[in-house]
Amino acid sequence: MLDLDDFKPVTLEDQEIFREQYRRYPQVHSDNTFTNIVCWNHYAHYQYATLRGSLVILSTIDGKTAFRDPIGPRDPELFDRVLELAGEVEQKRPFYILNPATAAWFGEYRPDLTLYPDRDDAEYVYLRSDLADLPGKDYLSIRRQLNRFNKHCTSTVEAITAANLEEVRTFLNRWCLWKHCDAEAILASERDAVFYAIAHFLQLELSGLVIKVDGEIGAMAIYEQMTPDTALVHYEKGLPDCEGIYKAINTETARHLPDTCTYINRESDMGLPGLREAKTRYHPHHMIDAWYIGLEDF
Repeated sequence: MLDLDDFKPVTLEDQEIFREQYRRYPQVHSDNTFTNIVCWNHYAHYQYATLRGSLVILSTIDGKTAFRDPIGPRDPELFDRVLELAGEVEQKRPFYILNPATAAWFGEYRPDLTLYPDRDDAEYVYLRSDLADLPGKDYLSIRRQLNRFNKHCTSTVEAITAANLEEVRTFLNRWCLWKHCDAEAILASERDAVFYAIAHFLQLELSGLVIKVDGEIGAMAIYEQMTPDTALVHYEKGLPDCEGIYKAINTETARHLPDTCTYINRESDMGLPGLREAKTRYHPHHMIDAWYIGLEDF
């Protein structure tokens, strides 16, 4: 059965292992996507193991290891073994479930263990048409900000391609200078993650847009198709030179996605009050919840 020695570090070369597993078992939470795992690998030190048709992921942040629910067929024996491993680590939250269907099953299978909702890691999912069209009075203030941007800033929209990746890097360096990325550990980690995404943009099969103002990039978005009906926005950055530019890149991303894309997952707010307010203001269609089991409950 599964042991810690069976886990190995995630590398870019493991991409097809993850993508093939996710084709069979689609994921709804961005934390399990290969893009997020490999881009944030410097921060979370991901490892994985495969056993009996399942993929098991663990992360180690600041020396604290946490396991995730196995991705694959329902396998109570494997699930229990992962729980055993989680119960042996020194971590307040050693086990996470990132799939609502698995959480529902687990509540029936192991009613002796309490699942706690992790609100800070819950993800916001919107109707693509809402973000593209901004309909009705719910989006009145956003439309006003977008109108001010269009009135005062002369802009163009371009897809991110191999031809302008260097321009995107220049923009991100400007963004980091403005945000003082080196002053905060999480911003420095995010900087490294987005630069990794740019460096491996084509290999990770990512898509993206930039908004140029007066010939220079003022905002960018990087996204990918997560499931057949859902796109996932990984990164969205903008400079403060033009008021409303974040509203513009948000709307343009939604408009450039195909009509077959019903939903847009814009990830979590990480418990940041300002980000929570901004994401709530766009009226999510639903949330993708996350749960954890505390060490004291094992």
